[in-house]
Amino acid sequence: MNASIDADTTAPDFPQLLGHPRPLWMLFMTEFWERFAFYTVSWALALYIVQQFYGGNPAGQAWASGVFGAYTALIYGASIFGGWVADKLIGYQRTILLGAVVMAAGLFVLMLPDRVMLLLGLALVIAGDGLFKPNISTMVGQLYGRDDPRRDRGFTLFYMGINAGALLAPLLTGWMAAHFTQTPMQQNYRIVFAAAGVGMLLSLAWFWFGRRQLKRVGRPAAGAESPLRVLWVLCGVIAAVPLIWLLLSKAGAAGLQLLLGLLFVGVAAMLLAEAARHGRVQTQRVIAMLIIFAFNILFWMFYYQLGTSFNFLAENLVDRKLFGGWIFPVGWFQSVSPLAILVFAPLVTLVWAGLDRHGREPSIPRKFGLGLLFNSLGFLVLMFALSRLLGANGLIPFWPLVLTYVLQTLGELCLSPIGLSMVTKLAPPRLVGFAMGGWFLSLSVGGNLSGLFATRVAGASGMTAASALSGFTFGFWLLLGAGVLLLLISPLVNRLMHGVK
Repeated sequence: MNASIDADTTAPDFPQLLGHPRPLWMLFMTEFWERFAFYTVSWALALYIVQQFYGGNPAGQAWASGVFGAYTALIYGASIFGGWVADKLIGYQRTILLGAVVMAAGLFVLMLPDRVMLLLGLALVIAGDGLFKPNISTMVGQLYGRDDPRRDRGFTLFYMGINAGALLAPLLTGWMAAHFTQTPMQQNYRIVFAAAGVGMLLSLAWFWFGRRQLKRVGRPAAGAESPLRVLWVLCGVIAAVPLIWLLLSKAGAAGLQLLLGLLFVGVAAMLLAEAARHGRVQTQRVIAMLIIFAFNILFWMFYYQLGTSFNFLAENLVDRKLFGGWIFPVGWFQSVSPLAILVFAPLVTLVWAGLDRHGREPSIPRKFGLGLLFNSLGFLVLMFALSRLLGANGLIPFWPLVLTYVLQTLGELCLSPIGLSMVTKLAPPRLVGFAMGGWFLSLSVGGNLSGLFATRVAGASGMTAASALSGFTFGFWLLLGAGVLLLLISPLVNRLMHGVK
């Protein structure tokens, strides 16, 4: 094996807390509040657009779905540039701090009730989170040596921090949207965006005061310490915001998909070119990583229905009356997934550890295949509910949507925390942050496809039971086929990974 592949095998000697480096817990809480802000916008955005700009008319669901898909795509697509900025220009710590400031500003701009300001706020959030998101994940990997067996478990704990924030966001802000009853609903959503802004400020403060624990991890490289570099990056962000605004408002979902596809090809080419400098083993590892990225796109295309078609399903086609007439808030459905992660993540970790002791733990591609199959089962439940359980009132029961979220969550646990760890192990050593951006770019492509899919399900006049059944049936078969295919080719992908587990 080429020695340069595994040159960075050690990490600073950190104090330990609960069996892991102490800075992990600081990064855990920083990500907790950033995810609180992010998932607040995710559950509320499409519903707010329909209320604010269409007066609640379901005809607005198609445009809302398109905006949500483009927003999701661009927020993850921007990660590729955020990873490059951290790798090459100002280091991880400074990139995260700058991203947090820009993202917080955008969240407060979302409160302004105007389409131009809505898209400007989203553009700022996209630019800020693109700097923030890939780099905090990369730093988690840098807390461990490359061969440290605790690395995957550390990422799973970090992933629980993500989902603790995602759990709190819909519960608190969903209650706010549902219970400020003396004002129109669209004004309640603006209060929700204010809460997201406060959450992002808390994330900024947590990292600002806690970053000294990181020692040399995430600091600028030798010769890159000048504060002027940060100023230049800020100028680049300011220049990028109008471009992002144009992509949101003018490009359209199909045009954006073409752009993201070309960007994905470019990223793959750069990673392969860098890998080729290290020899055959590193090149084949990158090829394996790119294959996983392709299947990851399909998973998130359907997972991200939570912000669009699943929200519209919950609002219009699910019987939410519980406990003597109390109405379950729409936003609370999106707390089901993070709650399930907090419940099942430790169990899944124990299962993987137990299988590992007997030499039976599934490989990375097999885990991804299982994730796709669990996602397909969620759509199968909705197919059953819409075809067999639709009542005379035109509504399906409460439980199928809840079960769908749980099944998707089990799929997510099979691939998402494993994917973050996979990138840090398979990427070329000098482009780990860039490769982490590539991982998020695969989510970006899936996010934009999710908007295209949800727009088709909604149609010109809004979602109906028939359109939902047709769309979700398509989702089931595509996910099932992809999951089976990945399981079949997993031995080939394993060989390309050359011992990485």
